[in-house]
Formats: sequence, structure tokens, C-alpha cells
Amino acid sequence: MPQRLTTPIPSAPAADEVPCTHLDMVAKFFRALSDPTRLKLLEFILSGERTSAECVEHAGISQPRVSVHLSCLTDCGYVTARRDGKKLRYSVGDPRVADLVVLARSLAADNATALTCCTRIPDSQG
Repeated sequence: MPQRLTTPIPSAPAADEVPCTHLDMVAKFFRALSDPTRLKLLEFILSGERTSAECVEHAGISQPRVSVHLSCLTDCGYVTARRDGKKLRYSVGDPRVADLVVLARSLAADNATALTCCTRIPDSQG
């Protein structure tokens, strides 16, 4: 069985901290996909297991930036990482992630005009 790299579960919030609600968690779940580079990497990994180097080549950005994005996708549970010697290999462990991406593409296509005209959410370029 492949080794899955995980992050520790955060401890309970301090008395002066506001606990994360279910709504906050779902919003955070979608924010992880709001970055075009992370979405590009996720879609690339959907087609099969990928190494960090393959992800760097596909994304066309520096290795450190790709690493940050892959760490986010891993920490948020979209992808899993397994060590293979000195390499990390990334894959999608839950088929619902693919379903989510397909559904999001379909909804975006169906609502393209409204999304293009929306001024409340800035484009990724600024």
C-alpha cells in the first residue's frame, strides 16, 4: 500500500479562537480550487499518477511554487503523495474529486456569460 503523507490534525482551538464551522470548512474546500495553477495541477494529476518534476514541466512554473501548490492540494485532501525513493508521486485517491472537477467545468460552461460579466469576483489576473 502506498505511503500517504498527511499533516497532523490541528488541536482544539484556544478559548479566544473562534472554532471553524462547517460552512467555513466548505468555503475553504472551494478556496483550495480557486487558484488556476492548483486547478491546472489537479486536472493533470486526474489523468494518472504524476511526479513533482512532471508537474513542474506541465505547470511551467518553478519547482518551489509547484511544491507549494501540491502541498496545498495534499493538505486539503484533493491528492495523495507517496514517496518513491527520492521522488514524490501524486495521485487522486478519491474518485469524487474527478466528479467534482467535471461538474465544475460543466457548470462553468453553462454559466459562462454570467461568470464573464461578474464584477464581484476578480479574474485570476487581478
